[in-house]
Amino acid sequence: MSVNILRSATGADGTRIVVNENNYAKGLATPVRYVKGVGERRAEQLARLDIHTVGDLLYTLPRRYEDRTQFTRISQLQSGDFATISCAVKACDWVKSRYGKPYFEAMVSDGSGIAHCRWYNAHYLKEQLKVETALVIFGKVSKSRGRISFQHPDFEVGEKGDEESLHMGRVVPIYALTENLQQRSARRIMWNAVNAFIGEVREILPESLLDRLGLLPAQEALSTVHFPETLARARAARYRLVFEEFLCVQLVLVARKIHSEQVLVGTAHNIVGRLKDSFVDSLPFELTGAQKRVIEEIENDMRKPRPMHRLLQGDVGSGKTVVAASALLDAIECECQGTVMTPTEILARQHYVSFKEYLEPLGLRVLLLTSDLSAARRKEVLPRIKDGWYHLVVGTHALIEDRVQFKKLGLAVIDEQHKFGVEQRGELYGKAHNPDVLVMTATPIPRTLAMTLYGDLDVSIVDEMPTGRKETVTRVIKEDQLPDAYGFIRKQVAKGRQAYIVYPLVSESDKLELKSAEEMFRHLRGEVFHDESVGLLHGQMPSGEKAAVMDLFKNGELDILVATTVIEVGVDVPNATVMLIENAERFGLAQLHQLRGRIGRGAHKSFCVLQGSPTTLDSWKRLKVMEKTTDGFVIAEEDMKIRGMGNLLGREQSGFPALRVGDPLGDSDILLDARREAFTIVESDPKMTKPEFEGLRSRARALYKLVGPFVRVG
Repeated sequence: MSVNILRSATGADGTRIVVNENNYAKGLATPVRYVKGVGERRAEQLARLDIHTVGDLLYTLPRRYEDRTQFTRISQLQSGDFATISCAVKACDWVKSRYGKPYFEAMVSDGSGIAHCRWYNAHYLKEQLKVETALVIFGKVSKSRGRISFQHPDFEVGEKGDEESLHMGRVVPIYALTENLQQRSARRIMWNAVNAFIGEVREILPESLLDRLGLLPAQEALSTVHFPETLARARAARYRLVFEEFLCVQLVLVARKIHSEQVLVGTAHNIVGRLKDSFVDSLPFELTGAQKRVIEEIENDMRKPRPMHRLLQGDVGSGKTVVAASALLDAIECECQGTVMTPTEILARQHYVSFKEYLEPLGLRVLLLTSDLSAARRKEVLPRIKDGWYHLVVGTHALIEDRVQFKKLGLAVIDEQHKFGVEQRGELYGKAHNPDVLVMTATPIPRTLAMTLYGDLDVSIVDEMPTGRKETVTRVIKEDQLPDAYGFIRKQVAKGRQAYIVYPLVSESDKLELKSAEEMFRHLRGEVFHDESVGLLHGQMPSGEKAAVMDLFKNGELDILVATTVIEVGVDVPNATVMLIENAERFGLAQLHQLRGRIGRGAHKSFCVLQGSPTTLDSWKRLKVMEKTTDGFVIAEEDMKIRGMGNLLGREQSGFPALRVGDPLGDSDILLDARREAFTIVESDPKMTKPEFEGLRSRARALYKLVGPFVRVG
């Protein structure tokens, strides 16, 4: 079978595993060091690219191609073009630049003109290049004062066999590299791997599907994608490989979705809506159209006799909590209990305060359950959860402890669910017989990524902000502008406002030259903000101390809160109007957007200042995106384009398979094709028992072991 989903992977428990089914081609699990041209040193370099086996190597596709099949005459070269020329050396030697740095220069000609080629740190060329040596050269053309030149071009000497002509006179693959690994070496290693192991790749797609969709066979696709004859052939090969990867993932997700819709029996909530209506009528504001639409979608789901599995997306401040409260009230009205699980104690306390304010006036009892609850208090409340005395339990991971039992859990809400692992979510679902589940996130997820991560869920989006919500002004500054930023904070505090100053580290690090919250707290309190009250908050503080600091800030007794990303979610202080994030280049865009969402929550204009010292163009691009927009979905897509899908998922999603060849954002059309085909297959043969689906079924089962879905496929 083909092996493009995962050859090696990090399992949910953090261990390195290799998928190795009985019919799995063991040759593809061969350690990459045994490929000709690799060895131990190269294997260490490839490991930095997450390449450990032959399968990993073969399914590391080129990131782009260069068409070196078309030759250009030297007389026709234009500055800035990438071009291939066939020529001969007319003169060559070592030359010293005016700055004293030596380089090797060759003057070449094809009869129509002269070009100068320059290479630095290339001592081997003195022996390799001689006068009249025939060359094929590829590189970027520079033209100045009539002189044509190439800086460090790629080249080949004379006429060579297939292996030596990997770099010229053809469509050439360009791979993602790591330190000390050059393109020429990478291509030669890949050539050796393809020739030695392509026969181990087996077909898992049914022949009927290949014919119907016009897809290349697996072996042909894999060899073609690395060494195509034309760019069109490269595109066709890549489509087939990406389609297969997406199809295997979607089969698991679609099977889960169809199983939950057609097989699982849940609770059909006979919702009247008295509690919800009383709650909505008590609100001091009108629900947005998006909130009303999503509440109706959730109610329709909860009325059905199958368990609801719904993803609720909404930008920071869009009012998801009100939507969740409405759903919980519907479950409680139907004599069920509800629970809300959050990843941090700060967020749990924030939700507890909100839900207590919403539900207690309706005569309902709400409990906060976290790990710091005393043994005596825990002994008191656990029986009351079990006998149904508490209508709603809000908590952290403490909710999934074995001793926590519900009388009848009707709705489980998981907030910032991407911060939980697969097992933790599954343990919460296991607290009842197929409860309704609402997972929420304020980290906007592009549609195609949502289909990849949560293709088994229905999706609701709160895409409208409440009336009167102030937009936050964002500016990017450099290190030398920090005194001005501090001065601006002082002015805001003088007006009665409050501010956050955020750092990436808790304490100083010998390995990272970054500012830390503890270090800067001492500096800011002692040397910068003499007349302001400054507090410190970070995740390593004891729970009681964190809660005390947050209470001081909420009550206005602290003007400035120096913090880490512990304030990323669950902090709501309407009077805080300024956020300064130092070393902002160290954060992802989604995280910066979440942090920025802590301000702009009141009636006053708010300001977010990002101090960065980016060393790459991508880092600057990311920060500039924050200046241009406050739309979380736009930011999420830009983050995904720049950083890639894997970096966005983070270690918390280790139970989900890393995509090696597909890009849900760039390959959205292929993803949609694969999802449609997955529905066709599962609807026609839910357990894929037909012989033609044997390969796909085996791959789905292997994925099941990694993904840990709630229902078994096949």
